[in-house]
Amino acid sequence: MLAAYITHTDCQKHDMGNQHPECPERLGAVNDQLLIKGLLDYMDQLDAPLATREQLARAHSEFYLDEFAEIAQSVPDGGHRQIDPDTNINEFSYQAALRAAGAAVLATNLVAAGQAPVAFCNIRPPGHHAERSNAGGFCFFNNVVVGIRHALAQHGMERVALIDFDVHHGNGSEDILFDDQRVLMCSIFEKNLYPFCGDVPMGANMINVGLPSRSGSEAFRQAVMDAWLPALEKFQPQMIFISAGFDGHREDDMGNLALVESDYEWVTKQLVQIAQKYCQGRIVSCLEGGYDLSSLGRSATAHVRVLIGAD
Repeated sequence: MLAAYITHTDCQKHDMGNQHPECPERLGAVNDQLLIKGLLDYMDQLDAPLATREQLARAHSEFYLDEFAEIAQSVPDGGHRQIDPDTNINEFSYQAALRAAGAAVLATNLVAAGQAPVAFCNIRPPGHHAERSNAGGFCFFNNVVVGIRHALAQHGMERVALIDFDVHHGNGSEDILFDDQRVLMCSIFEKNLYPFCGDVPMGANMINVGLPSRSGSEAFRQAVMDAWLPALEKFQPQMIFISAGFDGHREDDMGNLALVESDYEWVTKQLVQIAQKYCQGRIVSCLEGGYDLSSLGRSATAHVRVLIGAD
């Protein structure tokens, strides 16, 4: 049984303007490295469907869904609309966002039903900064939370873990999930970096670890061992979702944690071990950040190699 690899060409049509770091080429950088390393031979390549209104409404308010759809419809052909100082949409962004969230739903269906052991979603726009009623930080729909809420609503899951190792704290995921005791969210991020929060968790189900700039591999791994692993052992999740951001790499100037590919390989191994112990191996991973194309491709490949058991 092959791991699932889910993406869509619509996700490459979303464009926020020249020189924007969250660019369409990010998906190609990941795909090319997976292809070069032969990992796609071990994965079932699938097109992401469009997320439905019902699926999105488990994570976002009805008002926000209406508002974003209305704004998206007003974008002129070849033009952009600004959502926040760093986030724009073009005429293809809404469709891309629906595909990105739909990828998480399809991945959830396949993994929860035992039709794929694990899934990796190579998608954009990313999602973990999208709050219940607000877009921002390059994000529109919270893809991974849409998947989590689908697992809880449609697949009978009672305990689901969300792991976020993006260099930026997943404030959107925390905003939606902080009072949902069915979900344990574990986040490691760089302090004093966008979105400038996370140091004080919003709920008891949030394990947030902010690390100083240039913390490096040893501090990152120690935080995983001290904070994440004991919490996961106690929680005993039935399924694990990963917000897989690779912008903590030392070559990525969006952050300064100074991580390397081997750190993403190592943390994935820890999560796979937890999944094998409690989750029948079930993991869904969704691409979040990572803006230096070379280090993004290499880091995502290191992550996927372990995820699919090709290490």
